[in-house]
Amino acid sequence: MPILVDIVTPERRLLSQEVDMVTLPGIDGQMGILRGHAPLISTLDIGEIVLHKGNDKQFIAVGGGVVEVRPDKVTILAQAAESAGEINIQRAEEARERARASVEASSSQQHNPEAVAALRYSNLRLKVARRHAPHHRSSPNFEDDAQ
Repeated sequence: MPILVDIVTPERRLLSQEVDMVTLPGIDGQMGILRGHAPLISTLDIGEIVLHKGNDKQFIAVGGGVVEVRPDKVTILAQAAESAGEINIQRAEEARERARASVEASSSQQHNPEAVAALRYSNLRLKVARRHAPHHRSSPNFEDDAQ
């Protein structure tokens, strides 16, 4: 039986879709969620969300957030999230370079946590785009990539 997954960022609702399983980057490690899972609320780390539906998988870069799991629904409130097909590799590389410069500009003894997080998310976006985006294209919405 499928479970409904909603992914929302401060800017938009990324998706609302039924899947067989969702894998999430929990702050304490990966979590796999199936329908009927015990209720829980957890913090998400910067990482990759994987939506499993039959033999298909969809990949989403997430920049941290919170997840609420109920037996029939998973709600992800993400600080930032993008599907593999929406990530523009050139812009992601530029963002990574800006983040890297910001980290290098901070004191070597005490790096700026926001700059480090931005660099981690930039690296993740590039990884997700290069490994999972169909032909490394940029598309306007997630639903188009699901076909």
